[in-house]
Order: sequence, then structure tokens, then C-alpha cells
Amino acid sequence: MSIPRRVEIVEVGPRDGLQNEAGILSVDVKAEFIEVLAHSGLTRIEAGSFVSPAAAPQMATTRELLQRLGPRSGLRLSVLVPNLRGLSDALAAGATEIAVFAASTESFSKHNINCSIAESLERFSQVIAEAKRHGIRARGYVSCVLGCPYEGRVEPRQAAAVARALHDMGCGEISLGDTIGVGTPLAARALIETVAGDIGLQNLAVHFHDTYGQALANIFACLEAGVSVIDSSVGGLGGCPYAPGASGNVATENVIYMLNGMGVETGVDLGLLLEAGDLVARRLGRAPSSAVARAFASSEANWRTASKTQA
Repeated sequence: MSIPRRVEIVEVGPRDGLQNEAGILSVDVKAEFIEVLAHSGLTRIEAGSFVSPAAAPQMATTRELLQRLGPRSGLRLSVLVPNLRGLSDALAAGATEIAVFAASTESFSKHNINCSIAESLERFSQVIAEAKRHGIRARGYVSCVLGCPYEGRVEPRQAAAVARALHDMGCGEISLGDTIGVGTPLAARALIETVAGDIGLQNLAVHFHDTYGQALANIFACLEAGVSVIDSSVGGLGGCPYAPGASGNVATENVIYMLNGMGVETGVDLGLLLEAGDLVARRLGRAPSSAVARAFASSEANWRTASKTQA
């Protein structure tokens, strides 16, 4: 199958990225961060979550953040919800899109959300049903699709079974997450082919971490298989508190640079995206860490002209 002409980027930095950062950013800074990301051309941004503040203190101000940003044409802001209480809070904040998260392995499910896979799916079926009643769009995440920090290699059928369950209960899109970044291209493609056989390629997204430097190669393999939705995090922000050794998400700048070079449309301006990465890095007290940001910072090319100077 040929590579898609256009790819949709789901920017997860404000939630999946920041939740694993020690520094807690104010609502003002988070709102500015999301505004700059949207200005770069990103139309889907994961803004926050309604998990317990004790579990993710960085997300404690998500309600205020959503109310500050408000609804706007052409921009989809999603939030993660763990249960009916989280959904209720999301609805009160004006959320129009939610995501739920299940795991491919029992061990990770118990470490991450303190319940079995079956228990989590039962919980999410209630959440999705209630979301649909309110006309809210729902997305499903499946963690540890290629490897688990507690159980090792994960067979594609394990991930496919969870993805199918989430899809059947009403999640319109399923994001397959290589949470600990152990996947390699052929394994990633085999996973896509297996899951697509159950729920259709058009319903899949991929979410790679770059622990072993394989994220871009894995994304390319999935693009060749026909995937056209990619999760990424500006600056490579993130990780997972329940996945020891997992590094950050694949950097959005790196993904956009690769896609630009392939002639794949995304609607995202690389120069403006680099400005967003610089903004959040400065607020966190460090230099931008993505390979593309470092390359432009060390060259004569100005970030504002990054899209034009890219070979």
C-alpha cells in the first residue's frame, strides 16, 4: 500500500508530555502553549486529563484550562478520562472530545489503573455510553502494544483484542501505543496489519515512544501500511510514570521534518512548531531537546524560516 498523501497529527504534548514532567506549569502558560501549537497548524491537541490530581498533579488545572481556551472552529481539544467521575468533570468543563486508556497486558493494567483489563473495559463501556449520550466524541488508547515493562514482548493478538473491545463500545479511533518504545519496524507493521484486520485501517492511529531511537522508523513502516494518523509530542516531552525506563514520545518536529521531506501534507508549519517547542522548553527550564530543534539551533537557519530552509 502506498504512503498516504496527507497525515493527521495528534499533538499530545500538553497532556501526555507534561504529565510526566516534574515542573508544573500554570494555566496561563499551558494556554499559551496550546495557542502557539494551534497557530502552527495543528488541529488536534490533547489538552489535559481528569485523572486524580494525586496521580497527575500537572493535570489538576485541566478544567480551568478548557474554560480558558473555550471552543473554537477547526480545533479539536481532547481530554483523558478514567471513569464516570472524570467524564462528569470533563462535561462540566465543556469538553467535546474524550479519550480512555486500556492496556494490552494484565500487569501494566494493574500498575497503571489498578484493575484488570476486563474491569477496565467494563468501566470504559459505561464512560463511552454516557459520552455518546451527550454527543461527545471518544477515542481509545491501547498501551504496551509491542512490549510491556513487566511481561516483555506482547503478541499482536493481545493488543488487537483490546483495540476491538474499545472500538466495539464506540471509540471512533484507536491509538496503538508503544509505551516503552521497544518496537521495531517489522513488528510495528505486523501489529497494524493484525489490528486493521479486526477494526479497519481507517480507525487506527499510532503512538510511539523513542526509548531505543526506533520511533521514526516505526512510523514510516506504519505509513507504508496505510496509517494516516500519528500521535506525537513537541520536543519529545513525556514518558510514562508506570513504565520504568520509558523515554519521551516521538518529537512532533522530527515527525513533521520527515513528512515534509517525503512530500506528505500535514498542514503544520515547522518553523512555528519549533517556536512552540522552544516556549515550553524555556518554561520548563531547559533547552529544546528534539533532534530537529537542536539542528536548527546550531545552524544559521532561523526557526521562523525552518519550513523554507528544509531540504
